[in-house]
Amino acid sequence: MPQSLSKVLVHLIFSTKYREPLIGSDIRPRLHGYIVGILDNLKSPSLQTGGVADHVHSLFLLSRTISQAELVEEVKKSTPSG
Repeated sequence: MPQSLSKVLVHLIFSTKYREPLIGSDIRPRLHGYIVGILDNLKSPSLQTGGVADHVHSLFLLSRTISQAELVEEVKKSTPSG
């Protein structure tokens, strides 16, 4: 039987509450690295993750074993908040 392949790219953007500039430049690299780790644990490797003081962008490959909604929920609840 032929192998099934899937390649879905997702661009996830989420912001701080009320778009407050809470993500300081001193913690930004650690936060982005933490999000990359969460995505790796969910078998959805990050191609690029970054952002500014009030929001984060992440481009990643969606795993075949998790829905977009489940992945976004897991990333948001696992990311440290203010």
